Amino acid sequence: MPPSLIAPELARAILASSGPIVFLTGAGVSAESGVPTFRGPEGYWRVGSRNYQATDLATAEAFARMPDEVWRWYLYRRGVCRAAEPNAAHLALVEAERRFGERFLLVTQNVDGLHARAGNTAARTYRIHGDLDLCRCADGCAPAVRPMPAAIAVAWAKDRVLDDDARAALHCDCGAWLRPHVLWFDEAYDEPLFRYLSARRAAGAAAALVVIGTSGATNLPAQMCAIVAARAAPLIVVDPDPAAYGAVAGRGTRGVQIVGGACATVPPLVDALLAAA
Repeated sequence: MPPSLIAPELARAILASSGPIVFLTGAGVSAESGVPTFRGPEGYWRVGSRNYQATDLATAEAFARMPDEVWRWYLYRRGVCRAAEPNAAHLALVEAERRFGERFLLVTQNVDGLHARAGNTAARTYRIHGDLDLCRCADGCAPAVRPMPAAIAVAWAKDRVLDDDARAALHCDCGAWLRPHVLWFDEAYDEPLFRYLSARRAAGAAAALVVIGTSGATNLPAQMCAIVAARAAPLIVVDPDPAAYGAVAGRGTRGVQIVGGACATVPPLVDALLAAA
């Protein structure tokens, strides 16, 4: 099998089956647009003399203790993400949605908004870890999720501090802080904010699950892969690292592992699926 394609008979079987064709994406897709990976060397943040890892900052506990610093980190990350452009893998998934219509579902761990900017629709996208362009009241006021305040600059320098105007903009009308609309490490998935049950149901009904650029280090994506593998439904794993979900993909005769970067492999993979339609 060429490294960027699946066997034609598997593609035909997927299209002949009922259920959604689910694409699950992680940081490896956005990395090829220049977005630093969350767990990579750019994932730390310096506060005074201490370097904080992403896992230290992306918590409700850290936000309660140092909201200014957590917001600065997220606003800087948001600016980096907004400076990036969608790549060939993003665009291939837009074409997949256009052609597959209601059978297409995108479940993304990425909070950078690149899938939406490429053209994937909100109706067919589950953002299971949130979105850096959204926020919500830390005390739970309605609306539950809202756009980032217009007064907050998109480009945010790494050394820029929150001034009084920024702090005011980042507060809800009730007086509480707004917080980034992201899933923090000390929080749990839920359905209203992060489509937890919907994502599991999609895995339970999927004609195929295509996993692209994710290491499997987070809970809900791992659950989705396990559900699909237990059903012996097609599970296609695309990643430069052959260890990424490789054991899960190898459990059944309908598991396929494609070793390669997203830009090189996703467009021909989508073409192979579309050719079977």
